[in-house]
Amino acid sequence: MASALTDRLSRLVKTMRGQARITEDNVQDMLREVRMALLEADVALPVVRDFIARVKDKALGAGGASARCRPGQALVGIVNRELAATMGEGVADIDLATQPPAVILMAGLQGAGKTTTTAKLAKHLIEKRKKKVLTVSADVYRPAAIEQLKTVTQQAGAEWFPSTRDQKPRDIARAALDHAQQPLLRRAAGRHRRPPGASTKR
Repeated sequence: MASALTDRLSRLVKTMRGQARITEDNVQDMLREVRMALLEADVALPVVRDFIARVKDKALGAGGASARCRPGQALVGIVNRELAATMGEGVADIDLATQPPAVILMAGLQGAGKTTTTAKLAKHLIEKRKKKVLTVSADVYRPAAIEQLKTVTQQAGAEWFPSTRDQKPRDIARAALDHAQQPLLRRAAGRHRRPPGASTKR
């Protein structure tokens, strides 16, 4: 979505060269490009409508562009600020303060980079957060998805849970979760069986 929006706005800025101020016409041109980029990225229609309305209000409320900022640049700046507000400003770390195992769902359009991002996230959690990571693919619709995840998981140093295309995604997720819980259950059972006063040191 970001690259498509950048391309559209870059073309628009070029066509607006020579214009001295923000007008209703060039705002409408900009909003048309933004709307198309968001819809092509499958952003929900109510979100698109709300976003477009906010950008329009800010753009028309801005009036003429400042002496240091051309109309095209001013409009792009407004879009950028509203995108940041919509998606959440600042950087938030992953909250793993939950009853283990913590589950992270990677969802998105085909070709959006889910597999690569999963590998990068796994590597980060292993190296920086000292966590054990198990990955599983519930994408039974793309022929190579499962094997791709297996390959990048091994490269990241994480554990891979096998799945097959004839399984249902819900069954795959449940099986992987059961597998991840087994070590936790064994440790809990071991603590239960340990006689009172027994040392836990090795």
